Amino acid sequence: MSREALAAALGQEVVALDRIPGGDLNDAFLAGLADGTPVFVKTASDAAPGAYVAEAAGLDWLRAAGGLPVPEVLAVGAKFIALEWVEGGGAPDPAAFGRGLAAVHRAGAARAGELPGVGDRGGDAAPFVLGPLTLPNTPRDDWPAFYAESRLLPLARQAHDRGALGADGLRAIEAVADEIANLAGPPEPIARLHGDLWSGNVHGDVDGRPWLIDPAAYGGHREIDLAMLQLFGEPGSRFFDAYDEVWPRADGHADRVALYQLLPLLVHAVLFGGSYGASAQRAAERVRSRHGQDHG
Repeated sequence: MSREALAAALGQEVVALDRIPGGDLNDAFLAGLADGTPVFVKTASDAAPGAYVAEAAGLDWLRAAGGLPVPEVLAVGAKFIALEWVEGGGAPDPAAFGRGLAAVHRAGAARAGELPGVGDRGGDAAPFVLGPLTLPNTPRDDWPAFYAESRLLPLARQAHDRGALGADGLRAIEAVADEIANLAGPPEPIARLHGDLWSGNVHGDVDGRPWLIDPAAYGGHREIDLAMLQLFGEPGSRFFDAYDEVWPRADGHADRVALYQLLPLLVHAVLFGGSYGASAQRAAERVRSRHGQDHG
């Protein structure tokens, strides 16, 4: 991204543009504006259509929940997003994170897959986008059916087509999808999800306040976010105790962790290959085995 293009989007001269460490799917920069304002810029030449517009809408939607701070969107385009710079500090406080995330989740969504505000930022649809990956996101009232048909099955088929998930793994995911109504947990309100919630997407500022960054937001089951936090790290008892103070988890939540970790495992299988497909197969087999024990 050139300084000129960024300046045009921000309406101010960009006097510095320095590359900084970023994620696996984007290039990250610290931009300095003429008035001294620092700006975080994320860009990717191969960004999926609508990716940054959807991210901007997701940031706005999560911020509107009021539970946790979220960076302001300063400008967004087809190949970049520019955000308020949040100076980092120590590790985010786990209790504040737990209480805040529960409040974000409880802010809710009308239907599974919902992401309001995309049209306000120039987008025509609200796909679920992670880097080059795009999934269907047509809102529905039925969470279990949405999870099976708009998440698990499309991802499993993509992973299989790319050689990251074997035939046995595909069959295991399809079997979980067939039984999803009995696996997804008791009915509860649709939550407002971050959608890509691992520890690297929780940013601690200089005061230790947790900020939500890099979302792939949509309406869904809150155990999706909680399961992913446990897949790539462990938030700890202080986090969960604080979360449960605001919105106690439903009975049987521990038994559903593997079910809801299938989503990030399959995403990683599609994007990165490696052992993620085998991990997804094992998780699916655990889900079905536990369900069989519970109903045997």
